[in-house]
Amino acid sequence: MLIYICLSILLSLSGMMVFTLKQKHLLVMLLSLEFIVISIYLNMMVYLSEIGYEYFFSMIFLTMSVCEGALGLSVLVSMIRTHGNDHILTFSSLW
Repeated sequence: MLIYICLSILLSLSGMMVFTLKQKHLLVMLLSLEFIVISIYLNMMVYLSEIGYEYFFSMIFLTMSVCEGALGLSVLVSMIRTHGNDHILTFSSLW
């Protein structure tokens, strides 16, 4: 169990590092956010299986993370349609 906890912490930290270092493209930021969500899900599944609870909360978490991903992709598509690219630094305002 300790290796799964260390792995999930390493995955979370690497996702946060990519999120903070690669702030030029919105798509890379969205992918790193999804990577962080997957690592949190892995950590939650390890924790819930260790204490013997059911996995109902994990289904709610997955539903919310899918909604977050769909919202992020819709914002990305909207920005690409209006501005032509997904470079964050070229926008003066998002509308």
